[in-house]
Amino acid sequence: MRWRANTVIGGALIALVLATAVTAVFWTPFDPLRINLRARLQPPSSLYWLGTDEFGRDVLSRIMAAAGASVVVAILTVALAVSVGVGVGGVAGYLRGWVDRIIMAVNDALLAFPGILLALAMMIVVGASKSGLVLALGIAYIPSVARIVRGTVLSIREREFIEASRVIGNSELYSLVRHVLPNAVAPVAVLATSMFGWVLLAESALSFLGLGVPPPAPTWGNMLAESRPYMETAAWLGVAPGLCIALTLLGINLLGDSLRDRLDPRMAHG
Repeated sequence: MRWRANTVIGGALIALVLATAVTAVFWTPFDPLRINLRARLQPPSSLYWLGTDEFGRDVLSRIMAAAGASVVVAILTVALAVSVGVGVGGVAGYLRGWVDRIIMAVNDALLAFPGILLALAMMIVVGASKSGLVLALGIAYIPSVARIVRGTVLSIREREFIEASRVIGNSELYSLVRHVLPNAVAPVAVLATSMFGWVLLAESALSFLGLGVPPPAPTWGNMLAESRPYMETAAWLGVAPGLCIALTLLGINLLGDSLRDRLDPRMAHG
């Protein structure tokens, strides 16, 4: 079946990225921040597998360290967006009425802006830092989670077992947390998987523009930005981080498709 192939390939790519990120915490071939002007712009070799940059820093070591930075930002951002979005969307969908109208008016106003533009505006305000990046991207993607959860909750709250929970005397909050939200896990899980890829791409774009994790800490985005002046003379500087971004996004998309097919058999492609 197609979902099995997607699971294997996507899972292998994501596992490679995660393993690289964890390994970089304890070991890299060279210090990713160490400047060695005598070895600047060295092409790939047996010593420097992916070459060196304009400051003589080992590209492979920086790629490994950048994987850790990207994974941490993506995980924290998705956790923030999902936790807040589930709470906001759950309350709006379950209580309905004026609470729903106010929450969704604000939510729709935020959704009117593309996520990357909203994050870009926030980064200009809070400044370039890892915590600021997580906050900006998290707020940018909360509205998407809230809308999905609200729609799911609106459907679930009308089912018989929710009415039964009310009849036996359970509070609205208990019914929401115990019975409604657990049944909204499937769409949220699929969305969170896709969001991981969106955040990774947005983080790379913001870092490319100089609004991500501040240098000299490496990220795939700022490595791409730093490679621009050397595209003709040292192409390996841009190829390595570009491939990392592309393969990671491919793995996330394949895994997301597989998860969607498993959780919703109607979406299966055989």
